[in-house]
Amino acid sequence: MADASSTTDPAVRRSGISRPLILLFAVSCGVSVANLYYAQPVLDDITKSFGTSSGTAGLVVTVAQIGYAIGLALLVPLGDLLTRRWLVPLVLTVTAVGLAVSASAPSIGVLIAVGLVVGAGSVAAQILVPMAASLADEEHRGHVVGMVMSGLLMGILLARTVSGIVAQASSWRVVYVMAAGMTLVLAVVLFRRLPGEGDRPRLGYGTLLRSAARLLATESTLRRRALFGALGFAAFSVFWTTMAFLLAGAPYHYDDLTIGLFGLVGASGALCANVAGRWADRGWTRATTLAFAGLVLASFLPLWWGRHDLTMLIVGIVLLDVGVQGLQVTNQSIIYRLAPDARSRVNSAYMVCYFVGGAIGSALGSSVYESHRWAGVCVLGAAIGAVATVAALADGLRHRSVGTAAQVV
Repeated sequence: MADASSTTDPAVRRSGISRPLILLFAVSCGVSVANLYYAQPVLDDITKSFGTSSGTAGLVVTVAQIGYAIGLALLVPLGDLLTRRWLVPLVLTVTAVGLAVSASAPSIGVLIAVGLVVGAGSVAAQILVPMAASLADEEHRGHVVGMVMSGLLMGILLARTVSGIVAQASSWRVVYVMAAGMTLVLAVVLFRRLPGEGDRPRLGYGTLLRSAARLLATESTLRRRALFGALGFAAFSVFWTTMAFLLAGAPYHYDDLTIGLFGLVGASGALCANVAGRWADRGWTRATTLAFAGLVLASFLPLWWGRHDLTMLIVGIVLLDVGVQGLQVTNQSIIYRLAPDARSRVNSAYMVCYFVGGAIGSALGSSVYESHRWAGVCVLGAAIGAVATVAALADGLRHRSVGTAAQVV
């Protein structure tokens, strides 16, 4: 591991973790989580390749998401039990094998089934984030988490763009070959570069999982932050699940590659993550929670105008992504302070709630678009943003009324 004193950034130099290692964590999280999103822009090609229906091809994404949910619940808590220097490369190696099988899948059934493995393995990123938080000191934990989350969020947003470009130049199978190669290389690098850890707790696996559920039941701060995260991701999913329908129709009539490029617009949210982490370190968490939730609410006005105005659509995407990702970094900066010896379990409980919110948002968004088109989508997204904003305002007022405004919770 590089010496932390070699960096010129005072915040990073004092954070207990070196800049090269932070960058490694950020890139690793981005590459890992991207495996969950490569299939989305190439579903039409997969449909044509196997001569199947769009509904059947869509199961590739659905099953991968199910696998991701399973991984959040069953794999992420293992970060508190097993040495992560071994656990993360092992998960990534299995994922690389799944991606390689996907690239050579002889039938749509095989591709769908292997999607479960790929989705579950994509949670390696959620094992790395709490590890980075554990390596950082208390004063700069938000800053470090923000930098690592920037990489994770860039992976989510750019995966669709990269997939569309590679598929346009070759085929959807090459996308999976590329992903398998990158994931395998990452597994080797992390095995060589991840720092060692101290003794791990001696817990049974069942006890480990029950303790993760117990944390959610007993920690009110974790429940509140899980609610904020679930609402933010629900609004995010409402938009990104239905955006392709808007852009493929009048007045835009964009092709798959062009639609995929809109992931670049969302990169602004990832760039904001580092700033959100710094603000969390300064104790501004309730103010930033309200501000970011307000941005989610406000974003759906320009998004509504964006049904026939590209500039307003881009403005709305930027506001939505900054709001959602800023809220996410604020939440994670807070929850990692709750139980230092159980950060993977805390992250597991939080992310399961976060993912459930996103899944509900995707389902509601698709249904509302079918019945009420783009106006309905924007009303739904704004309603979710309004609930998040009111909840954040109520949380701030509650703490002020009991005289704990100076306490970070």
